[in-house]
Amino acid sequence: MWLLLSALWLTAGCSVIDDDLSDCYQESQYKMEYQLRLITNVSTEISTKLSAVTEIGVNTALTAYLTKIFTPYAHDVDLSFYDTDGSFVRLYHDTPQMEAEQKSYTLTLPMRQYRHLAVANIANDKMVDLKDDEYSNTSKLIQNEGTKATLPLKYIPSHTIGIFTARESMEVLEGVDQTFNVKLYMANSAVSLVIDPKGQPYNDIQVFATGFASSFNINDSTYVYSATPPLVKSDEVATGSPLLCYTSVNFPSRDADASAPGATLWHFKVYVTKTDNTITETVLDITEPLLAGELKIIKGSLDSDGAVRPYDPTVGMSVTLNWNSGGSYDPEL
Repeated sequence: MWLLLSALWLTAGCSVIDDDLSDCYQESQYKMEYQLRLITNVSTEISTKLSAVTEIGVNTALTAYLTKIFTPYAHDVDLSFYDTDGSFVRLYHDTPQMEAEQKSYTLTLPMRQYRHLAVANIANDKMVDLKDDEYSNTSKLIQNEGTKATLPLKYIPSHTIGIFTARESMEVLEGVDQTFNVKLYMANSAVSLVIDPKGQPYNDIQVFATGFASSFNINDSTYVYSATPPLVKSDEVATGSPLLCYTSVNFPSRDADASAPGATLWHFKVYVTKTDNTITETVLDITEPLLAGELKIIKGSLDSDGAVRPYDPTVGMSVTLNWNSGGSYDPEL
């Protein structure tokens, strides 16, 4: 998806933004081209992990659910141009509504060097906010505070849209035709847990994912991981089949650590309320990193204790029976 921005820059010796621009109207035309680059494994992951005849319903439902997330389309875009010396303060800010794959408009700015940061779709996701964006070196995406689930757990809801960001150093020259190409890449990702209940009775299932970044520094494109990572509530995706699917959209996990191969990078936490109203907690430990723009699918089945047993032998499992009373056991895999 190309987003075209044609900019009319003021270039007659104007090096700062000033209320009086009467001497700055020598015109030069500058064009900025924005491209949302969606690099993702979604189609491959779904077709590989959900290829059985019994999984067609999940395949179709999950594909439809993720279409609104993994799509190179900008509903809105937040554009900031910053000073590159001293305070790194923002010099110009615009938040146009796009609602299109292409759109052009005109900006008026003096020639100088800029640090340009762009964020797409931030206005459409109430769970992620753009904060501290008055300065380039502090601008960040941060998730909202958690709330309470029906279980005694503090969590945040899943993100609701794909968020894209870009950063670019620009030097606007006087009297020179220039084109600036800015590529925006996806900053969040998704995980899905598919459960075969195997006919086991239960009253309720709630699924959470954790181990992901809590914020994202836009200027240097780095994620921040808190000591206690947020618990993200997974949405149940209606599959029209006996299989259950729970999906959350969130920031990525840490990357694999070469010094500690096989280390757990993120988790699913599953809480099954059985028919006797006791709760079984299953924690699934995943060692494969979740990168920006990626989808990871984990599959398993429900046993008679209410535990979720993963099919992948590389996925670790720990179970707590009667979760509220703290009993536990280590099942054989």
